[in-house]
Amino acid sequence: MTKKPKEGNGDGLAARRLRQDWTQGSIFKNLLLLSWPMAITQSLMTLGPTIDMIWVGKLGATAIAAVGVSGVAVQLAQGAMMGLTAGMRALIARSIGSKDMETANRVAQQAIVVSMIYSILIAFIGIFFSEEIIRLVTQNPDIISMGAVYLRIQFIGGATMSFRMMMDSIMQASGDSMNPMQIAIVFRIFHIALCPFMIFGWWIFPKLGVSGAAYTSVISQTLGVVLGLRVLFGAKSRLRLSFKGFRFDISIIWRIVRIGFPALIAGIQRNLNQFILQRFLAPFGTIVLAAHTIAQRLEMLILMPAMAIGMGAGVLVGQNLGAKQPQRAERSAWLAVGLVEVFAILASAVLFFWSTPVIRIFNSDPALDETAKQFLHIAIVGWLLIGFMFVLMNSLQGAGDTVPTMIISIITTWLITIPFAYFLPKWTNWGVIGIRWAMTASTVVGGLANVIYFRTGKWKTRRV
Repeated sequence: MTKKPKEGNGDGLAARRLRQDWTQGSIFKNLLLLSWPMAITQSLMTLGPTIDMIWVGKLGATAIAAVGVSGVAVQLAQGAMMGLTAGMRALIARSIGSKDMETANRVAQQAIVVSMIYSILIAFIGIFFSEEIIRLVTQNPDIISMGAVYLRIQFIGGATMSFRMMMDSIMQASGDSMNPMQIAIVFRIFHIALCPFMIFGWWIFPKLGVSGAAYTSVISQTLGVVLGLRVLFGAKSRLRLSFKGFRFDISIIWRIVRIGFPALIAGIQRNLNQFILQRFLAPFGTIVLAAHTIAQRLEMLILMPAMAIGMGAGVLVGQNLGAKQPQRAERSAWLAVGLVEVFAILASAVLFFWSTPVIRIFNSDPALDETAKQFLHIAIVGWLLIGFMFVLMNSLQGAGDTVPTMIISIITTWLITIPFAYFLPKWTNWGVIGIRWAMTASTVVGGLANVIYFRTGKWKTRRV
């Protein structure tokens, strides 16, 4: 007599998750099951650069500023890549929801082709334009020197970032959020362990300083790619990706780009926003740039779990629309908004009351404390609406309705953030604090705009 596997064993649980139909059952349970691994994955994505910043902070304010300035350019490249994955996520989620595994597999194949093309473009930019990119923000020769080296390494190694992000997105859109989390845990632990050895030259490693942080990132993400390929082409993948009978499919690539391009523009806008703001901040000095970098790193700790729950909502929205259940898709999005708002309020309270001890984790220079604390308190005002901003944005992208998020991004960047950041320091006595208020105003307006559009329900009938 064949023994039945125990319900609680690891293999049984893994197999059940791969067969899970996310368009049925409790929405709350499905959202939590999808989102908590994504939250850990996204937090680990943030943890790497954050750990880098902690170690780089031991090298001084100039090193912090260099990594901060070049880090925005890296985020710009990541934002563009995330935009392209939005098209692929929407198509795979719809296909899975309608039980069309063959189309889902074809979309994944073509998405990998898109990643290869994007990686080549980013490497080209890194080789020839790294210093010019840093000079757009600051003329400080030390920041340019350190920042350009960091940026060049990150961009040339950009293939690892692109492929890892695409593989994570393929798995998550299919309804598999566990494997990306497990992969992220392995390669991020490796990253955390290796980083100080590469920066400070411990043991047998050369002392590489800021460039050591960049090399660590590329090496660890390469490990993530190898592990991701093993999952996607193995038995643990929901799609069981195969290139058997592969052909270059222009129609699918066009659909990925058509849906993803507005999301790409929105992602670029958000990060271009940061790049321009750093240019406005640069004349106020290295201390201000370093304080801004610390505040942004802390913001990412709030943003990544919010984005993860939003991504989980986006998968549920896409799969439920594929299954012809638009009302269930809408309930999934609003439930996710509520969860993120509770998290954001609690996290904001902690950072408000314990600002200085948290800031000191990233910084050994007391001159930074007051400015970073002011920046953090202003940012908290915007964080209180972060659920409406990022969950609804991801839900719209999961539905394949990416044009409205692009329009909202353009409006908040060019009609709110940039004009306010430019004029408030000139027209008021707020100085650099006016720039931070401009950033917060953008988040508030973006959140409200997403709510207004989402409530129209037009996204429910969007064809992909």
